Amino acid sequence: MEQGIKVTDPEKLMLLYERFRDVCWVEKEVWKEIFMPREVSAGPVRTNVQDRYEVRISDPTIEQVIESNISYGVAALGAVIQEHRAHISFIKKPS
Repeated sequence: MEQGIKVTDPEKLMLLYERFRDVCWVEKEVWKEIFMPREVSAGPVRTNVQDRYEVRISDPTIEQVIESNISYGVAALGAVIQEHRAHISFIKKPS
């Protein structure tokens, strides 16, 4: 099984929670994998190069709560994700 690095940076986590919310909202289901544009410290930014993140939800009940809130709109979905963010983690997969 591929290993990855658990994301702990608060700013990166904020972006990942937002991306997770947006992907779930658009796809109308809880997704276990999301993509973010790769961060580049120097040189041109290439938007076609992305990092892959595994979404881990520690409690199946929380996943069901997130799933059931998708139909209430993006604001409700964002609120439930923020409420349960301690149970949601992101693992950056190797490139």
